[in-house]
Amino acid sequence: MKAPKIEMNAPVTVGFTIIAFVSLIFGYATLGESTRALFTCYRTSLTDPMQYVRLFTYIFGHKDIGHFVNNFTTLILLGPMLEEKYGSKELAGMMAVTAIVSGIAHVLISTNGVLGASGIVFLFIILCSCTSVSDGKIPLSLVLVVVIYIGQEILNGLTLDDSVSQMTHILGGVCGIIFGLLHSKAPAKS
Repeated sequence: MKAPKIEMNAPVTVGFTIIAFVSLIFGYATLGESTRALFTCYRTSLTDPMQYVRLFTYIFGHKDIGHFVNNFTTLILLGPMLEEKYGSKELAGMMAVTAIVSGIAHVLISTNGVLGASGIVFLFIILCSCTSVSDGKIPLSLVLVVVIYIGQEILNGLTLDDSVSQMTHILGGVCGIIFGLLHSKAPAKS
């Protein structure tokens, strides 16, 4: 009997996980300096070229191993299914758009820094709930997921004073709704 081979089934999800893990290790090695410089989105001068880079790279940064595990447990669970449905290139594009939209909104509205993949987590959760959208019918399960996940973030944003960016979560969910509905009739791509 041959030993089973490990297959790369979700290159975007696995690649994203590896990049985020390496950035976490660099963050620990530099006592957070690399995380702040490269993987945290915050408002700086419009002439600062890193301002534009960090509008995307903040999704790779995490403050600690707990933050990383919380995000990537869900991402690794949902990502392969989404890559199979939408295709790796399409999913990577959705992730990039979500990151940049959330990053720009954060810079425009907040003076605090944001880091982490939680907006992408919300994108993935909502996209998974959109898998059975077809022929103008929206499944009740999608409505419930949106109400529960996005509703909780709106409530938390109004009532909590913490370091969590509920806006990033909400925008990730909104991007998930938009992409899910736009792609509801599209066949899976590679």
